[in-house]
Amino acid sequence: MEISKAELSSAAAASTQAGTQELMGAEILVKALQAEGVQHLWGYPGGAVLYIYDALYKQDTIQHVLVRHEQAAVHAADGFARATGEVGVALVTSGPGLTNAVTGIATAYTDSIPLVVISGQTSTNYIGTDAFQECDTVGITRPVVKHNFLVKDVRDLAATMKKAFHIARTGRPGPVVVDIPKDVSFKKATYTGYPQSVEMRSYNPVKKGHSGQIRKALQLLLTAKRPYIYTGGGVLLGNACNELRQLVDLLGYPVTHTLLGLGAYPASDRKFLGMLGMHGTIEANNAMQNCDVLLAVGARFDDRVIGNPKHFMSVERKIIHIDIDPSSISKRVKVDVPIVGDVKDVLTELIAMIREGVAKPDAAALGQWWSTIEGWRDRDCLKYDRGNGNVIKPQYVVETLWNLAKDADAYITSDVGQHQMWAAQYYRFDEPRRWINSGGLGTMGVGLPYAMGIKLAKPESEVFCITGEGSIQMNIQELATCFQYNTPVVICALNNRFLGMVRQWQEIEYSGRYSHSYMDSLPDFVKLAEAYGHRGMLIEDPAQVESALQEARRIVREEGKTVFLDFRTDPTENVFPMVQAGKGITEMLLGADDL
Repeated sequence: MEISKAELSSAAAASTQAGTQELMGAEILVKALQAEGVQHLWGYPGGAVLYIYDALYKQDTIQHVLVRHEQAAVHAADGFARATGEVGVALVTSGPGLTNAVTGIATAYTDSIPLVVISGQTSTNYIGTDAFQECDTVGITRPVVKHNFLVKDVRDLAATMKKAFHIARTGRPGPVVVDIPKDVSFKKATYTGYPQSVEMRSYNPVKKGHSGQIRKALQLLLTAKRPYIYTGGGVLLGNACNELRQLVDLLGYPVTHTLLGLGAYPASDRKFLGMLGMHGTIEANNAMQNCDVLLAVGARFDDRVIGNPKHFMSVERKIIHIDIDPSSISKRVKVDVPIVGDVKDVLTELIAMIREGVAKPDAAALGQWWSTIEGWRDRDCLKYDRGNGNVIKPQYVVETLWNLAKDADAYITSDVGQHQMWAAQYYRFDEPRRWINSGGLGTMGVGLPYAMGIKLAKPESEVFCITGEGSIQMNIQELATCFQYNTPVVICALNNRFLGMVRQWQEIEYSGRYSHSYMDSLPDFVKLAEAYGHRGMLIEDPAQVESALQEARRIVREEGKTVFLDFRTDPTENVFPMVQAGKGITEMLLGADDL
C-alpha cells in the first residue's frame, strides 16, 4: 500500500497534537512512529510484541513488511536508510528474535547507518529470571549500537522514541535499539502528544567546524604541490556530495573514494582516480602514498584503505581530516589539521574561503602531479581478458550491466566477496546513494534484503543485486518477501561454484589448499526462483549476457517479477589489483604474473 504524502503528514500531525488520551504503550509507540514520518517497517512477530502488532493492525499509514528472518528485517531497513538517507526501522520479538537481528545491527553500526530497532522483551517482573525467550538485549547489543534503551515505564515511551530517532540520525549516525517489555506495551498512560524537541545533556554532537582550523586547511591545500582528496561514506551520510563536487572542481585536484564513498564524485570524471585500498587502482593507491597534502573527508583510514600504517606513514605528508566523530580522528593515523564538524558545513565554509581569497593552487606543480598520475593510469590496472568467448568473465557481466543501466534510475546492491569488488571496480557510479553494500563488517547475505528494502522505498527505480552463489543462500528465503510485497528486483549471481574470495586467498596465501571453499552441492537457482513465484535464467555463454540482462529488465518492468540470473562465470578468475594483508598500499599484485 502506497501512502500519500498528505496522508502521512496528516497522521504525523495527529500523533503530535496535544490532548489528553489514555493509551496503551503499543499505541503510543505507533503514534511515535507516525510522528517520525515512518512509512515502512520491517519485522517478524512473536509473543513479546503481539500488543505492538495489534496496534499496527489498527492503523493504515505504516506498512509493515513481514520478512522471513529477523536478520533480513534489519538489513532491509538498513538498505532503505542507505538509499534514502532516512532512519530505517525494524521490529523483532524477544530472545531469538533479537539475537537473529544482531548481525544486521552490527552491520549498520560499522557503516554508521541510522536505524531504530524495536525489540520485545519479557515483562518487567520476569526480567532476570531466565524467563521464556528472555535475553539481555541491552548487554548483547551494547557493543554494536550507538545507544540502547530498556523502557521500564510506559510513561517514558514517547520521550524515549524521540531520543532514539534523534540519536540515530544526528552526529555520526548509527543504530539505536529500544527494548520494550511486554507489560509496557500493554499498560496504559496519559498521552498528551509526541515531544516536539529533545534535550540530552550528555549528547551534543559538534556541527560547526572550527574556522581557524579550516583556514589552516585552506593554506595547506593551496600551497600543496601534490594534493589529494580522499573521501569516505561520511560524505554521503552527511549529504555533502554537492559540496565535495564543488570543491574538487574548484581546485582541480584528484579525488578518490573508499568502498562506501563511491558515487560521491562522478566516476566518469577524469579527476576521479577510482576506488583506493586493498582492491583499489594503481593511480588511486600511488597518489595516496605520494601526495604531499591529503584532505580526508568522512573517512577513517581503516586497514582496507591504507594497508600497513607504518608503510603509509613512511612518507611525510600533511594530513587534514574532517569528520563529525572526534574519536575517528587520529585513531589509526596521526593528522596535522583535525576538523571536527558536519562535513557539509565544513566544506561549505572551506569553499566560501577559497572563493573569497586571492590565492590559487600552484598550476605548474599541479600539472606535473597530474602528469605523474596519468602515467600510473596508463597502466590500465583493471584490464582483463575481454576477448575470451569460451567462458563468462565476471567483470564483463558488471561492465555490461553498467552500459545498460548507466542512464537509468538504478540502484546496485551487493553481497560480500569477489563479486562485491568487481561491482565496485567496474560499475562506474556517478551519483550518490546508488551503491549499497556492507563495508566495515563485510556481511554476506545483505544483498537481497537491501534490494527489497530499496525497491519498497523506490518502486519506480530499477534495483539490481550483484551477488555470489554463496552469499545469496544466506537470506534466499526473502524471495518470498519480494513476492508477497511486490518488490521485483534483478538478481545477478556471479556463480563460480566457489566461495570466491576465500578461494582467492587460499590460492595466494595457502599454496592452493582449497579448504572447504568449493560449493559441492548447489541448488538449481532457476527452479528455486520459480518455486518462489519468480523467474530464473541460466546463462553460460558470454554472447548471452547482454540479452539476458535486457530480458530481465523487461520482465521486472512488464511482469513485475523478480528475476534470478544465474551467470556461470570463470571459477579461476581473481580480483586484481590486490594488496595482501600486512603490505603497504603500493605493494600491489596486478595479476597472475605477480603471484
